[in-house]
Amino acid sequence: QVQLVESGGGLVQAGGSLRLSCAASGRTFSSFAMGWFRQAPGKEREFVASISRSGNRTFSASSVKGRWTISRDNTENTVYLQMNSLKPEDTAVYFCAAGTVDNSPVLRQYVYWGQGTQVTVSS
Repeated sequence: QVQLVESGGGLVQAGGSLRLSCAASGRTFSSFAMGWFRQAPGKEREFVASISRSGNRTFSASSVKGRWTISRDNTENTVYLQMNSLKPEDTAVYFCAAGTVDNSPVLRQYVYWGQGTQVTVSS
């Protein structure tokens, strides 16, 4: 089992920045690929970014590429999502997830999920 707890969400103005954190406990963190997903009201959960187990490869959705960066610290069992140049359309609940396939954008390939953290971007 892996427990994931997200933090760092909040209310920010358009153009601002936030950094989300996801702390993992339980089984060996470095054995899991990690991903960030988001779900806006009335919409399906969608892929945002992923990072390989070693942290040397990342993959981002086109909607966030160039604005956001995913990273991980395997010594701290934490994955981060640095979000810059935020837009109102980025408003959603953000979830981190752990899986066994590096850099997968496919939701069902992630086994463990956090409870989510709300990000609201005002215009």
